[in-house]
Amino acid sequence: MARSRSSSSSSSKWRYCDPSYYLKRPKRLALLLIVFVSATLVVWDRQTLVREHEISKNEQLSSTTVANADSRNILVEVSKLSEEVTRLQNMLEELKDSNGNAVGKIENNGKHGKIPGNKVFEDDPTDIQRREKVKEAMIHAWSSYEKYAWGQDELQPQTKNGVNSFGGLGATLIDALDTLYIMGLDEQFQRARDWVANSLDFNKDYEASVFETTIRVVGGLLSAYDLSEDKVFLEKARDIADRLLPAWNTHSGIPYNIINLARGNPHNPSWTGGDSILADSGTEQVEFIALSQRTGDPKYQQKAERVIEELNKTFPADGLLPIYINPERGARSYSTITFGAMGDSFYEYLLKVWIQGNKTSAVRPYRDMWETSMKGLLTLIRRTTPSSFAYICEKNGESLTDKMDELACFAPGMLALGSFGYGPDESEKFLSLAEELAWTCYNFYQSTPTKLAGENYFFHSGEDMTVGTSWNILRPETVESLFYLWRLTGNKTYKEWGWNIFQAFEKNSRVESGYVGLKDVSTSHTAALHHIYLSLYIFLLHDLSIITVTIPKLVNTGVKDNMMQSFFLAETLKYLYLLFSPPTVIPLDEWVFNTEAHPLRIVTRNDGERSVHSNMQHKPPNVRLPGRKEGRHGDE
Repeated sequence: MARSRSSSSSSSKWRYCDPSYYLKRPKRLALLLIVFVSATLVVWDRQTLVREHEISKNEQLSSTTVANADSRNILVEVSKLSEEVTRLQNMLEELKDSNGNAVGKIENNGKHGKIPGNKVFEDDPTDIQRREKVKEAMIHAWSSYEKYAWGQDELQPQTKNGVNSFGGLGATLIDALDTLYIMGLDEQFQRARDWVANSLDFNKDYEASVFETTIRVVGGLLSAYDLSEDKVFLEKARDIADRLLPAWNTHSGIPYNIINLARGNPHNPSWTGGDSILADSGTEQVEFIALSQRTGDPKYQQKAERVIEELNKTFPADGLLPIYINPERGARSYSTITFGAMGDSFYEYLLKVWIQGNKTSAVRPYRDMWETSMKGLLTLIRRTTPSSFAYICEKNGESLTDKMDELACFAPGMLALGSFGYGPDESEKFLSLAEELAWTCYNFYQSTPTKLAGENYFFHSGEDMTVGTSWNILRPETVESLFYLWRLTGNKTYKEWGWNIFQAFEKNSRVESGYVGLKDVSTSHTAALHHIYLSLYIFLLHDLSIITVTIPKLVNTGVKDNMMQSFFLAETLKYLYLLFSPPTVIPLDEWVFNTEAHPLRIVTRNDGERSVHSNMQHKPPNVRLPGRKEGRHGDE
C-alpha cells in the first residue's frame, strides 16, 4: 500500500509536466504562459540593469583615471574660472539700469567679433534660462562629435564613432559653424575654422548629392563667412561650388542631382528613372546667388537662375509641380505633388530669393511664382474631424492623399514669412493658415507617448491623425516654424511649444555621447508583452476566481537609433536658441535663412542684375498643350 500510494503521488506530481494536461485545461495553460512571460521580463530587466551598472562602473573608473591624470591642472582651471566669474559679475553690474534691473545684451566678445544685430534690449529671465539650456545641449552635442567623430560627417553616439555619410566632407562640422558662432562658442568655432583651413579637402572620388552638398556645405561655409568675414570660408565655398557646377550642363539647364566631386561626372539616381527631383533642382538659388554676390563671379547665379527661368516657361496655373522633372527636356513627369519630401524647399526658395534680394523688382518674378503656388497650396488644405486640424494633402493626378510629412511643417513658417508681402486681407488669411498648420505640427509631437513627432501622419474621418512612419530623426521643421511665428507675431505661446519639444528631445534623445533619434515614437519594446497580457486577461475575465491579472502600463522607452544628424546642430538647436533670443539677434530684415538654417546677409538687387531671369518678368503662367506621350516622362 505504501508503494502504491508513493507511486500514485509521484504520478500526480509528474502530470504537471505532461503537455496534454494543459491542453485539456486552457485556463491553467494561460496561467503558465503568464508566469513564463513574467519570469522572462524579470530576467530581461535584471540583465539590462546589470549591464547598465557595469557600463556605469566602467565609466566611473575611467573618469577617475582621467581625473587623477589631470589633477595637477585643477588649481589652474579653478583660478581661470574664478577670474571668468569675476569678469561676468562686472559685466552684469555694467548692464544694470538706474533702477537696478538687469538689461540683457547679447554679444560675442570673443576674437570673432559681435553677433550680427547686436543691440541693447530687455531680456526675459525665463528666455535667458532656456537659451542657456539649449546652448548647453549644443555644447554636449558638439563636444561628443569633437571627441568621437572629429572631421567626419556624422557621429554615431551609441557606438561612439564617426561615419562619412556625405563622402567625408566634415558635414556636421561645417553645418555647425554658424550655430557655434551665434551662441558665442568662440573656442569651438576657432578649432572648427582651423580644421576647415587645414584639413578640408573636396577632391574626393565620391558621388555627392548636389542638393545636400549645396545646402549643408556651400550654405554653411557662406554663412560662416558672412558672420565672421573670414575669407577661408569663402574660398572653400567657391572650391566646392566649382565641383558641383557641371551638374547644370544639361540641355534644359535643370541639373542632374548627383555628381562625382573628383571627376565631375553628373547623373541622376536610378530609382527616379533618370529624372531630376524638384526640390533637389530648385534649392540652390539662395546659395549660388550669394556666392556670385560675394565673389563677383556671375556664373553661379546664372546656373541656378536658369532653372527657375526654365520652370517658369511652363509654370502651371496652380503653381504646383510634380516631384520629378526630365533634366534634358525640362518636362514635368507624372508624379506626386507634395510640400513634403522632394518638393518642399522648391517653394521655400521662391519666397526666399525674393527676400534675399530685398524684395526689389529684380526679384519680383520669384514672388509672383510663389504667390501662384500658394493659391495651389490652398486647394490641398483639408481639416480633420473632430478636432479640425488643418493639414496639407499630397496630390496624385486629380486625387488627394490625406497624408502630411513632418518635413512639410516648414510651411507654417514659410506662410507666415510670406504673408507680409500681401495686402491686409490676404496677409491675414495666410497668417491665420500658418497658425493653424503650426498647431497641427505641434500636435504631431503632443499626440505620441514620447512627445516627439513621427516622420509622417495620416488623417482619417473621425480619428484626427495617426502616425504613419513612426521614427524621429531630430528634425527641425516644426521648431523652425515656431521661430518664425514668434518673430512675426510676438505670441509667446510659440515659445512654450518650442520649450516642450526641446524637453522631449532632452528626455528621449539625449545620451551620454550626443543625441540620437528614436526608431518608434509611439510604441515600446514592452508592447508585445502588453498585448499578450491583454489577450490572456480577456480570456480569463469570465472566471476571476482563478487568477488576478495585473496589466502593466504601456510606458514608451523610446528605442533609440545610432545617428546624430548634422541638421540637429545646424537647424534644430539653432532655431530653438533663436526662439529664446531677442529678435535683434539675426534680425529677419537683414538675414535670410537657407533651408539648412544657415543665415545669409540680404543684399539688395537692382534691375541690372536680372540677367538670365529677365524673361520671367510679367509673364503669366503657361500650361503645356497636350499631345506629348503621357507616362513616366510625360506632362501632367
